[in-house]
Amino acid sequence: MSDGDTAMRVRADQLVLRDCDDNGILRLTLNDPKTRNSLSEAMMEALASALADARDDADVRVIVIAANGPVFCAGHNLKEMTAARTNPQNEGDRGRAYFTRVLGQCSRLMASLPAHPKPIIAEVAATATAAGCQLAASCDLAVASHEASFATPGVHIGLFCSTPMVALSRKVAPKHAMEMLLTGDPCPADRAAEIGLVNYAVPADQLTDTVMEMARKIAAKSTATVGFGKPAFYRQLERPLVEAYEFAAEVMVSNMLARDAEEGISAFIEKRHPNWTDS
Repeated sequence: MSDGDTAMRVRADQLVLRDCDDNGILRLTLNDPKTRNSLSEAMMEALASALADARDDADVRVIVIAANGPVFCAGHNLKEMTAARTNPQNEGDRGRAYFTRVLGQCSRLMASLPAHPKPIIAEVAATATAAGCQLAASCDLAVASHEASFATPGVHIGLFCSTPMVALSRKVAPKHAMEMLLTGDPCPADRAAEIGLVNYAVPADQLTDTVMEMARKIAAKSTATVGFGKPAFYRQLERPLVEAYEFAAEVMVSNMLARDAEEGISAFIEKRHPNWTDS
């Protein structure tokens, strides 16, 4: 590895801080406050790498995505994207190839969150806008501080938030999503909880404790059981009702044959705590 490659690796490690506790809760903290934790190419690469490493790490049971600084995530790095318009390397395409590549990178990152085998919780202490709102919406669960707000404000600058729309429209009712997309107005944390964009809105000084309590509850469950459930939840959502039941029944049969289901049912009948083997 060259000195340049080493410097890039150190920088990537600084962009997304990693900390895993004894309960198997991995905290990934966006750490680029000077750009308001924008989803630059480097930030997206660092977050994707951290998530990929956690995928097969048996010590990781739950993932929390948090952020340092006064903004959770401001979305795409517009300075990077604007520079692509006039970059001579883009051969006069006004940035088309670059935009296509970067938006594809972001879409793959967002799609990887519900597809990830580990439950992912967004801890939103402050503003989450555009692709930052998309990031929070793409997580399985989300808890926000009362000081946080969510917005898809692209319409204010002539850029409809079409990719954030994908995650947003899958977490809230269509009319609520359209209101956010068409007006660009910020949605306060309490309202975000009402419409289902986040699970809870809590006082700022209780945010991390609330998230970690939720994470510990999930981490205490059998990872094999959660491994059956999370992917099944998303797969059944897109199916017609009868097909969804057929699919879910197949998952339930496989789950019933798992060792932890046998142990859990026995423990319930015998009125004792189960001894999970995560199998």
